[in-house]
Amino acid sequence: MSLQHIYQTYETAWCPGCGNFGILKALKMALEGLNLDPHGVVILGGIGQAPKTPQYIECNSFCGLHGRAVPPAVAVKIANQQLKVIIHTGDGDSYGEGGNHFIHNIRRNVDIAHFVHDNQLYALTKGQASPTTMEGMVTPVQVEGSQSIPFNPLLVALGTGAGFVARGFSGRPEHLAELMKRAINYKGYALVDIFQNCVTFNKLNTYAWYNSHVYELDGSHDTSDLDAAMKLAGEFGEQIPIGVLYEKPLADYHSKRAQLKEGQVLAGRDNDPEVIDRLLRQMV
Repeated sequence: MSLQHIYQTYETAWCPGCGNFGILKALKMALEGLNLDPHGVVILGGIGQAPKTPQYIECNSFCGLHGRAVPPAVAVKIANQQLKVIIHTGDGDSYGEGGNHFIHNIRRNVDIAHFVHDNQLYALTKGQASPTTMEGMVTPVQVEGSQSIPFNPLLVALGTGAGFVARGFSGRPEHLAELMKRAINYKGYALVDIFQNCVTFNKLNTYAWYNSHVYELDGSHDTSDLDAAMKLAGEFGEQIPIGVLYEKPLADYHSKRAQLKEGQVLAGRDNDPEVIDRLLRQMV
């Protein structure tokens, strides 16, 4: 009988009632449900409230720059594909500062699960509009309301060729944990955009607002149907679907590169320090 791995969590600096608590709970449930060894899991974040998640759960972690969580995550996975690599970032971190990294990792299809805490504003820096803020929403900075068309990450991901696209809600951690498990097990880049309430700065998209607007997709939805997924991704009104919108097997980054898919992982291979030093000098 295999050992059941338990993930220790720690005291947080989040506001009481923050949706991040539900996401952390779901993450713990997912990792323990998959019985993954914490030594074999790496969680990475950028800057913000969401990227604090790696600090609050016991496993390997890395916190980098704002909008720059994807590059080190890609590097970790390329160096050792045996690791389960997970990114936790916010909507601004992912789709604003990190927008190009988000788009181009979809194209590369590196085997990473990306969990985006989407509270539809920048919570760490006092509530100004983010890429997903609803048009017309008043913030401390956008005092006459946001004038920008909201960014739709699901449509962008589907249109760019992502093989796994899902949406969850922090207020339903059991449902979210199942989405996370599927994303972690997917061979390639997997996006889960997660609605979460910000109790301090977002007085429009509250827990009650999300809970009354979202509905869970049932077994009648064909997750291999791209057209159906695109239609669902465009639903953002009185009813917003949560669940796996699209899932299709695709060749991931490693499978298309013989030097990575064959032999020992890069991190375990012998290397010549003189060659590395010479290459680094050429880059300076």
